[in-house]
Amino acid sequence: MADRSIDVFWHDDSMLHDTGSGVFEHPPSPLIEVSELHPENDVRIRNIRSCLQRGPVGERLRWRDGRHATVAELEMLHEPGYVEHVKSFCEQGGGVLAWSTVVTTGSWKAALASAGTAIGAAEAVLDGDCVTAYALVRPPGHHAQPATTDGYCLFSNTALAAEAARRRGVERVAIIDWDVHHGNGTQQCFYERADVLSISLHMPHGSWSSSHPQTGSALEAGLGDGEGYNVNIELDYGSGDAAYVAAMERVVTPIIDAYVPQLILIAAGQDASQFDPNGRQNVSCSGFRAMGEIAQRLADRHCDGRMVLVQEGGYARSYSAFCMHATLEGVLGTGELLPDPMAYMPDDELRGEAGIASARGSMRRYWRF
Repeated sequence: MADRSIDVFWHDDSMLHDTGSGVFEHPPSPLIEVSELHPENDVRIRNIRSCLQRGPVGERLRWRDGRHATVAELEMLHEPGYVEHVKSFCEQGGGVLAWSTVVTTGSWKAALASAGTAIGAAEAVLDGDCVTAYALVRPPGHHAQPATTDGYCLFSNTALAAEAARRRGVERVAIIDWDVHHGNGTQQCFYERADVLSISLHMPHGSWSSSHPQTGSALEAGLGDGEGYNVNIELDYGSGDAAYVAAMERVVTPIIDAYVPQLILIAAGQDASQFDPNGRQNVSCSGFRAMGEIAQRLADRHCDGRMVLVQEGGYARSYSAFCMHATLEGVLGTGELLPDPMAYMPDDELRGEAGIASARGSMRRYWRF
């Protein structure tokens, strides 16, 4: 649509979360002369912000202030004792809150800003202030479970935005998570509920620790009332644009069409990109653009266009910015405005076939397609 625009929500307190440096996500080593930044650092979202502001989509974006979440809002999904533990741990100086997840004193305010800005973006869409919103936040959230820190995530930002929408009367919310890792926190928040459909596309990394017991298998389909409303699509290592687009078209689209959501949220990570140090996939700007187009098409068909994107992972500090720009090109329907500066990886359209077939087979018990 020629007149489509996106409201981008940002809060400066996201910069207070200082994860330091070392050997990737591990502490410094005396064997290494020059430590590198922890992968979840502020540079990655600063670059996304500058690319969106300076790039050709900039004229279609309206920048808005985010806000802090209240403790009561965090407790919509997180256990009170867990919320208090995160708060006190940060206020006492921080450290390693969970394996690979580092916090400092400023991380508490950053976490409040991240969750609150995601919720605020959803509120703006529901209030009619905008049709499409993007919350550019950190720390990310989709690994945070009701009482567990995991994978750089403190609170489940996208899930909290979905829950806020439910409490404002939205009967059916759909989350599409294309971060390269399984959205296990989001899954856990809604695993026994049918009012939030949770779909995750991810590489087949399985369970990686006691804080991440979920496997991301297509067999993890939900329990009780939630059976059939949790969809996992494991895409083989090296899956590129064609595989991700096929998964969106052959699994995500028919399930969304059957579910008929009233609001769509996108857990928008860029770590499936071909240059991400924390992923093993080969998605280029073209792939992200195509996924943005498909997601917006679904929102137009079922939600009067209403969609909220929430920033998740993405650790290639330069390339992630171009991938997010391409995603918003897809959402806006502009076609390619900013050429991909780095694309070169071959694209094997059959590489993701096994995962797509597995997800389709598992979900045919619950959905007709």
